[in-house]
Amino acid sequence: MALAQTLEQFLRKRGTYTGGLRESIMAYRGLREGVRKMSEFVWKRPIYGIVAGAALMTACAASPQTQQPDVSPVGPVGGGSASVLAPFAASGHTGMDAWRADFAARAVAGGRDADVVHATLASIRPLDLYLGEDVDIAKTDVASQAEFAKPIWEYVSSAVTSDRKTRGADRLSELTSTFDRIEAAYGVDREAITAIWAMETNLGSYIGNFDAANTLANMAVEGRRQSFAESELLALMKMQESGDVARDQLTSGWAGAMGQTQFMPSTFLTYAVDFDGDGRKDLWNSAPDALASAANYLRASGYQKDVPWGVEVLAPSGFDWSLADGEDRRLSTWASYGLSPMAGGPFGAPDTAYAELWLPTGATGPKYLLFKNFNVFKTYNRSDSYAFSVGLLTDGVVGKHGPVAIWPTELELLTRRDIMVLQDNLNRLGFDAGSVDGIAGRGTKGALRRFQKANAIIPADGYPTTVALEQVLDAN
Repeated sequence: MALAQTLEQFLRKRGTYTGGLRESIMAYRGLREGVRKMSEFVWKRPIYGIVAGAALMTACAASPQTQQPDVSPVGPVGGGSASVLAPFAASGHTGMDAWRADFAARAVAGGRDADVVHATLASIRPLDLYLGEDVDIAKTDVASQAEFAKPIWEYVSSAVTSDRKTRGADRLSELTSTFDRIEAAYGVDREAITAIWAMETNLGSYIGNFDAANTLANMAVEGRRQSFAESELLALMKMQESGDVARDQLTSGWAGAMGQTQFMPSTFLTYAVDFDGDGRKDLWNSAPDALASAANYLRASGYQKDVPWGVEVLAPSGFDWSLADGEDRRLSTWASYGLSPMAGGPFGAPDTAYAELWLPTGATGPKYLLFKNFNVFKTYNRSDSYAFSVGLLTDGVVGKHGPVAIWPTELELLTRRDIMVLQDNLNRLGFDAGSVDGIAGRGTKGALRRFQKANAIIPADGYPTTVALEQVLDAN
């Protein structure tokens, strides 16, 4: 089978083929070897680059970021009346114009102020990021984001920088009295708040230059997250109706998150606070408002003050790595298995505290016990790489550094296409890896770990490498 034909069959079937299973695996292996030799040629060709991008965008439509409640309160499409709305000028995109007219009518019918609705939507324009035809620009799917696409050591290297640690420490010193008040009011450690601040906007130095309403409108028109985007637009309108913000303040990042601590509009409505007492909830220009709002959100998410987010550990020889299964166990249980802090001394948490063993790069890389605060960090971003970087910065702004263990950068990792094949074949074998989306998340790693343990493969650490993929293909 020609390489182009094999590639097209692979993309159409998301890693499966029309032939028998053995033929499919052989075809995939031939494709993978061919792509290894010709990747630059194949993936830069216009036809196959576009086909590949479209297939992967479709595969990644259901993502951690879209697992939030996805219900629009303004009724079905076509359910409103536009009679009270002034006409809109054309946006230059017929699909956007049709959506805007309908959504604006539904928003007014649902109780939103007509003038605010018009002001919010009047200046929207199509963005290439969402509605462009160039797949190299239009990469808004989760799997294209750095925290999911990069190896974790590359992501950490770019996120947990010396500059962020130093500047974070400086800001802690400059805002001592503010942080004293925030900790007293919300019970969230200042180091964790500073780490979020550093991750989200580089300590307030870059809050984005998009217009939140325009970004969310583009997201709605693009279609994969339409209900979510519409709900956030309604929240944006409520913010204006309450007098918290003016229309011209609504600058955001590329996904509509706003201010120094990057709140979505619905999060703003629920958790934003006026901490500096000027009568406004200003997450753009007031560091006290932004930081206290983040603390309010983290507290509501279950943050535990003076409890570590995670501790790097050592393990004894012969340790059963399949215990890194996502299950929380008491700290006393982990100690009985022989785990101890890499830095020596106590864990810094009571023996009754629960933690899970996490192997970000398998048994040959750094190993951590993760406590509840790690999952609290993930309420900001569902990525393990993101939460891990927040944790490292939490430590880093007070002079602690990690991880100590060396990243196994020599391991040959899987491409997104490879991961789809791994997921599909684990599912075939009865090890539920979930949807075939090309993201090696907890579900995929758990399925691989169960496969490894069932087949007496050591270490059963669930880390998806090319060796692990070959083992799964061989089992088919």
